[in-house]
Order: sequence, then C-alpha cells, then structure tokens
Amino acid sequence: MTWFDALLLGLLEGVTEFLPVSSTGHLVLASALLKIEPDSFLTSFIITIQVGAILAVVVLYGRRLITNWNLTKRIVVAFVPTAIVGFALYKIIKTVFLTQTTLVVIALALGGVLMIAFEAWYKRRPGARRDVASLSYRDAFFLGLAQAVSVVPGVSRSGATILGGLALGLSRQAVVEFTFLLAIPTMVAATGYDLYRSAEAFTLANAQMLAIGFVFSFLSAWVAIKWLMRFIANHDFTLFGAYRIAAAILMWWLLLA
Repeated sequence: MTWFDALLLGLLEGVTEFLPVSSTGHLVLASALLKIEPDSFLTSFIITIQVGAILAVVVLYGRRLITNWNLTKRIVVAFVPTAIVGFALYKIIKTVFLTQTTLVVIALALGGVLMIAFEAWYKRRPGARRDVASLSYRDAFFLGLAQAVSVVPGVSRSGATILGGLALGLSRQAVVEFTFLLAIPTMVAATGYDLYRSAEAFTLANAQMLAIGFVFSFLSAWVAIKWLMRFIANHDFTLFGAYRIAAAILMWWLLLA
C-alpha cells in the first residue's frame, strides 16, 4: 500500500461510512481495483480507519450522549448484539469476509433491492413517524440485531440499522441520528479489539498509512454527515438502493466477469 492508496481509501471510508452503501464493501472493492495485496494489514487498515469517521460523529453529536442518559442507555443496549456477533466471528470476518469480493458484490445488490422495497412499503405505512425518544429497550436491541448483520461486508452497518429503524416506524432523521451514535461504541470496540490482536505486527510504514487513512476519513466523514442530514430532509433512501445495485453490476463486470 502506498500513501496515495491510503489517502484514497481514507476519503472513501469517510464518504461512505454513514451512507447506506457499505463503507467496508467499498474499501474491499477499491482495494481490489487498486491491486493492493489482501493481507492482514489491509484488513486491519479497513477496520481501523473507521475510527476517523467515528471521530467526526463524536465532534458533531457526542454531546447528545453526554447530556441524554436515556439515549445513552439505549445505545448501549443496541451495541450488545453487534459486540457479541463481532467478537464471536472476528476470525472469520477478518480472514474470510474481508477478502471476498464476490460476497461484497452480492450483498451490495441484495441490500439495494431491500432498500428500495422497504422505502416503497414505508411510504404506504400509515401513522405518525416516531422519534428516538420513543424507543424502548426492546426496540434498541432490535436495531442492534439489525446492525449485527453488517458483519458481512457489503451489507452496510448504517443501511442495516436504517432498514431496522424504518421497520419500527422511526422517522428517517431519527434513525439516521441513532445510526450515527450507535457507530461510536461499535467502531471503537471493533478497532480496539483488532489493534489488540494485530498491532504488534505493524511496522512504522504501516502506522504512517493508518495515520493518513485516519485523517482523511475524519475530514470526508464530516462533510458526508452534514450532506446526508440535509439530503434526508427532502429525500428518501431509494437513490441509495439504486446506487448499490448499479455499483454491484459495475464491480461484477470489472472484477468478476
């Protein structure tokens, strides 16, 4: 991996982390296009630079967790299913899932179809849209289960949580904000655990690549979060579903055909 690869992947991570398009899936496919060796460091890089994007959420939304204890408790409950699944499947995620371009392409396409279908159903569903304050602990746990599916790259952590939130009748803005906040413990735990397991094998050059990816992930995530909140004020998620399908077709043609 070169510094330019790290810069590009950092930018891509930040832009896609909070959009329902799968940042991990994009990084796996981009790494294949850039012909970066799919070794242990690349998988650690993909996991670790997500903290840069999460830092943007902490800066923009972290105060809500500090000042709203009821919300914080629901974030903790939602984090539990993902933590259990992530720790249990860590080895498979790192050695199998994060190296399978075919799996990513299939997950991208299926996720796109589901997103379009859910939006069509959501628009026809009667009743007022709920906000985060209405979430019960059972609802929070359900959203955590939805997020846990995203251990499969290409599914999208934010996408799975958003679909779960739509199923519960949350407003689009509410589910996106909850997704932002749930990302904080999820990504910090994933990165911390991976560094604990792998950091001693990193070289100085590896550390430099991580630093570059981290910085550009933070900067691009900041912009992406601001844009997404403006976008969903007047739009639904159908466009992201269509994008996922188109991206899956393109990547299949470029990498697998």
